[in-house]
Amino acid sequence: PSSAPSVSPQVGSYRDISPESLSLFRLLEPQIEILVLGTGDRVERLHPTMLKQMRECGIAVEVQDTPNACATFNFLTSEKRVAAAGLIPP
Repeated sequence: PSSAPSVSPQVGSYRDISPESLSLFRLLEPQIEILVLGTGDRVERLHPTMLKQMRECGIAVEVQDTPNACATFNFLTSEKRVAAAGLIPP
């Protein structure tokens, strides 16, 4: 039996976002172009290293408050962009 990568992101707030929790998005096929992260009620800053790691994998990251992240994700998919969203409830 083949073993799948073990990814169990436990993200309850933007403080929990880590390279490990973002690794799930690097595993998606087809590879996503852009990851939209909704950080709850407010836009929160993520560590620049995490954003750089995603860019190095060819994935742009857009960080917004969750309501705007939902709208951005819907717009991107309506434009046939290969996108994913990580959303923390407001």
